[in-house]
Amino acid sequence: MAFALIDGISTRYEVLGEGPPLLMFSPGGFDATLEKWSTLGVYGKTRMLEQLVKHYRCIVFDRRETGQSGGRLERITWAHYVAQGKGLLDHLGIAQAHLMGGCMGCAPVVGFAAAHPRATLSMVLYWPVGGAKYRINGHQRFAQHLAYVQQEGLAAVVTLAQASGKSFGEDPRGGPWAPVLRSDAGFAESYADLDVERYKLLVVGMARSLLDRDTAPGAEPEDMLRLDIPALVVPGRDASHATSAARYLEECLPGSEYWDAAPSEQTESTAPARLLDFLGKASAGRAAA
Repeated sequence: MAFALIDGISTRYEVLGEGPPLLMFSPGGFDATLEKWSTLGVYGKTRMLEQLVKHYRCIVFDRRETGQSGGRLERITWAHYVAQGKGLLDHLGIAQAHLMGGCMGCAPVVGFAAAHPRATLSMVLYWPVGGAKYRINGHQRFAQHLAYVQQEGLAAVVTLAQASGKSFGEDPRGGPWAPVLRSDAGFAESYADLDVERYKLLVVGMARSLLDRDTAPGAEPEDMLRLDIPALVVPGRDASHATSAARYLEECLPGSEYWDAAPSEQTESTAPARLLDFLGKASAGRAAA
């Protein structure tokens, strides 16, 4: 395990395996730690990371404001998450990489490709978040946090976050900076002293930026339609990972492949093999070009 300072924010990361680089934006919503690739839902069930590291140099990391990575008080957008991933590649001296996102990690993957197409060899978009229910539930989570701030104050948020150990998704009252409030005493002290009204404006803007549509977020369709990058889209099918969001990405990414497999068909024997087949073809295609 290692740490890199990216734009002034500490990023916890790990490099596993050898071969072509694969930068992996973690699943897990607002608790996107690198461990989620091995423990969370379909990712743990299919043991995909275990197979990927046999063929690729897998770069996994805690997204900023999660796990042991640091954070900063600002109106976070998808571009901030993209910058963290690009900064990590720069730190490692890697000019080009395959990208993979799971869940909420899919949004910064498409954002990365739109902003840095020459650095993007291919994209794997596994269970992209999106859909009307995802947007509605996400805004409700931010609203619950703001209501708690209004009623109890920011010092109470610090106390709650430090006592509960829960993520923003598990207990919205603690807000999106809850992990940093636990790990950084200086940050917690500054946070408690913030002007409440200015803080509320920051959080409202963040919610609007991250949850701005009823389909898959992360990049504008006009930017995705201009990309000539191999992409594999794997659909989920629940309130946070609407199948319509996966179909939207298929539509917006020219030449993308869509694995039309129900979640029950995405198993340890099928999912890693499908990912490795796609990544192998993408690597061969880039080499030929």
